[in-house]
Order: sequence, then C-alpha cells, then structure tokens
Amino acid sequence: MAETFSRIVRAADAGIRLDQFLANQPEVAGRANARRLVDAGQVTVAGLRVRPGMFLEAHQVVEFVVDLVVRDPLAPDLPLPEIAVLYEDESLCAIDKPVGLAAHPSEDKSVVAHTVASWALARWVELPSAEETPGRPGIVHRLDRDTSGVMVVAKTQVAFEFLRAQFKARTVQKEYRCLVFGEPRFQSDWIERPIAVDPRHPDRMTVVEEGGRESSTFYEVVERFQGFAHVRCMPKTGRTHQIRVHMTAIGHSLVGDRVYRSRVRQHDVLPDGAPDPKRQCLHAQRLVLPHPATHETIEFEAPMPADMRDLLVWLRANRAAGR
Repeated sequence: MAETFSRIVRAADAGIRLDQFLANQPEVAGRANARRLVDAGQVTVAGLRVRPGMFLEAHQVVEFVVDLVVRDPLAPDLPLPEIAVLYEDESLCAIDKPVGLAAHPSEDKSVVAHTVASWALARWVELPSAEETPGRPGIVHRLDRDTSGVMVVAKTQVAFEFLRAQFKARTVQKEYRCLVFGEPRFQSDWIERPIAVDPRHPDRMTVVEEGGRESSTFYEVVERFQGFAHVRCMPKTGRTHQIRVHMTAIGHSLVGDRVYRSRVRQHDVLPDGAPDPKRQCLHAQRLVLPHPATHETIEFEAPMPADMRDLLVWLRANRAAGR
C-alpha cells in the first residue's frame, strides 16, 4: 500500500537539500529512505522529478509517495548499529566492524537487518557502487558477519574504483589475528592451497587438489598455550573464508568456528572456566594501502575486541598456573 503526501517548503527551510527536507518528514524518517524515494522516482517538486541534492526554495510544493509496507534492505526500519570510526576524510572512511554485522545485505530478501552498507548510506546518503552490485554502496571489500576489525568504505567514485583495483591487484596488506585449537608445528609458514566451493556443502569453501582458485596465506605463531595458539595471518589473496579454510586445512580450526572444523580438531572444546566468544576467533587487526587521492601509504589498526582479549588473558593465566 502506498500513500501520497504533500508538503510546502517554509521560509525557514529555504536553501536546504531536498533529501534533508524529506528526512525530516515523519513518513520518511531518515536520509537513506529519502534517497531511496528520490531514486525510485517517488518524489516531485512543482510536479517535476528531482535529484536528492537539489536545493529548495520557499513555497515550493514537495510531493512524495511512501510505500508503507515495503522495506528496503538498504534502509531497514531498525536502529542504526554503533560502529567505531578509525579514520575519515573526503575519500574514504576506515571503521572497526563489530561482530554480528554483515558487510552488505543478504541475498535472502526475508532477512531484515542493518549492514555496513546500510550504516554507511545512512551516514553519507550518496555513495558509489558497482553496476553489478548496486546493493553494496561504498563496499570495496568484506569481512564475514562474525569477523571483527578494520574495513574501509569508499565515499567517492574515484576512491571506489581505486580501492577495488588495489584489492584486486593484491597491493593491500592485511593482517588478521586468530585463536586456534592446537599448536602449529612450524613457527611460521605459507599455506598455498587452492580453494573452491565444497561440492558436498555449496554454502562452504574447501581446499582442493585440482582446480579451484589460487589462494595464499602466510601465518606466524604469536603465542603458544597448552592446546591453543594465538596466530597472526597475512593473506596474500582474498578468497571467501580463506583464513578459516586454510587454518582448518593444516589441522588448526579457529576457536568458536561452527562451520570449519578439521578432522583432528572437530571434537575440541574450550576448557571449563574459559570465556567463550561464541563466534570464530578472527579479527582483522591491520590494513595498509595507498590513499586513493594522494597515493601515500596509510595504515589503519583496530584493537582486539573484548571477547578474544578475555580468552587470551585466561589462556595466559592458566598457562602460567600450569593448568
């Protein structure tokens, strides 16, 4: 069901942007919704179709049609998530993505939840996106829903295209931290195993002997505990679930991972009393890349979140106690 509303621009509102004016209307409630209505052709001023950034004049008539029962996955009617901003300028924004937040909307249209994309669109209203993925404004790379850490959002078309090219060319340096079951045999090593969709589980990935996509991860043990290890991973490629799949392939599944469990570690559990993060212990700690405008090297770092930090503290204390 849709309903048409009409508003006259007051003298006090003269000179403001159309999307800002619409966002202040109770039927619209937000600049992301305002932008969506304009893009869908559901807004006119003086009978003419308009752009979100047009400036209004006093006494103009703004008409807009609101779909009262249709929800846009890019603008869910939910409170915006709290996201820590690590850095921001005219070209980009680096954030510390929290656990439980997807990078972009699910292909399942019945899922109504905020994402990094919807948060970014609500914050900046106009963001670039690729023609083949219009539902991912500003998104140039992604992290799994339950992986925390550094993500970069592009704010301009130039930055969007430049950053996507950098990730594709593998010039971006990525450092992750993870907690795994077992202690790796080597202090550091390369895992170079092709990755493909698991034929038995189409929603998962797996290493393969033939075919698949080239995948390369360097790992280094930071700390060893009895039956556990704190590991630094630096993936050269950026395949789906790459670190989780590669660490599982060498027999060291991530603590808390409910999907990827090695045969050796599939029955491993946390000791009694250990704090359970209740998610895969994977954190994108550091990102180094060239700035899209100046091409100077910039670096972003996100502190380890409390759930992984608490488990590390427990492991250190119990290692010292000889348990």
